[in-house]
Amino acid sequence: MSKLKTDFAAVVYPDFKLIAGVDEVGRGPLVGDVVTASVILDVNNPIAGLTDSKKLSEKKLALLFDEIQEKALCVAVGRASAKEIDALNILHATMLAMQRAVENLSIVPEFVFIDGNRCPELSMPSESVVKGDSRVAEISAASIIAKVTRDREMLALDKKYPHYGFAQHKGYPTKAHFTAIEKYGVIDEYRKSFKPVKKVLGLL
Repeated sequence: MSKLKTDFAAVVYPDFKLIAGVDEVGRGPLVGDVVTASVILDVNNPIAGLTDSKKLSEKKLALLFDEIQEKALCVAVGRASAKEIDALNILHATMLAMQRAVENLSIVPEFVFIDGNRCPELSMPSESVVKGDSRVAEISAASIIAKVTRDREMLALDKKYPHYGFAQHKGYPTKAHFTAIEKYGVIDEYRKSFKPVKKVLGLL
């Protein structure tokens, strides 16, 4: 067993060479896409310091983001838009985004680890792992790719709409965010099925 896998020995790896990990970021925010990532790591080119992206500083996230892109066998991103979230609900939209992340891989994995307690419908075998972003290296890598990708999109949205504070709260429901949407209204990127947004729109 490689060092990459022994670092995450709590999870038993199946006997496949091409194993992908999938994670999502952005189920809780009021605005923007839910972003997913899938990563197939190279066991012969390990990456030190992989863990749950929420436990890492912005500087460390950026460094690992680049290292994963450089060393992994394959990296892909998937997403579901705010409109898709409104149409499907956040759970089904997340499953769709995970499917897209796997389908976007340029190498077809033989097996997929999914963070959480359920798997999307895939064409290959998969297994869900609760707290997988701390237990499976491939999921940890995917969590980092997804988080940095979405955070950068929130920074871009902040430049477009600076009054909302997206650079600070990343779209999550904070007091400052509630104040901003009550004052400035709801832009197209908002998830109009989420209660705080519906309240501002007068739909509750």
